[in-house]
Amino acid sequence: MKRIAKFHKVSLEQFTKDWSDTFSDSNEQKAKEVYEQIRLPQRATAGSAGYDFYSPITFTLAPGETIKIPTGIRVEIEDGWVLKCYPRSGLGFKYRLQLNNTVGIIDSDYFYSDNEGHMFAKITNDSNESKTAVVESGTGFMQGIFVEYGITYDDEVMEKRNGGFGSTTK
Repeated sequence: MKRIAKFHKVSLEQFTKDWSDTFSDSNEQKAKEVYEQIRLPQRATAGSAGYDFYSPITFTLAPGETIKIPTGIRVEIEDGWVLKCYPRSGLGFKYRLQLNNTVGIIDSDYFYSDNEGHMFAKITNDSNESKTAVVESGTGFMQGIFVEYGITYDDEVMEKRNGGFGSTTK
């Protein structure tokens, strides 16, 4: 196996800012408590392709409900690789939990963005069986898989990223 990446936590300052922006009824003390409990993603077994992301909070999603989760995680990835994020298979199968962007794509240069490359997950319970999903704090809710990619022979892009969604098309 190639070793091509390393997970980090974002700074407490960045997490607190993003936490407050997402959960406006929360306070700095709550953000700090959540931050201290954040676990870096890891594989469950030697044969696992996916790195499990653990929920920093307990949340409940009834059918049709959505939540945006600041993970507190950033990832340093070698050039030529990308991290693709999906819901955990079991949650997708049991509750039809979906990432709102279907597949999260974390590029190697996102690590250097102004927001420290802070990864978010926006999840919807898309159940058509009236199942309410409860995800406990510390439970795996998303998985990330590193994938190598290539570029075309005539690609000469030199632009630098600064930002998340939509920043590469501005």
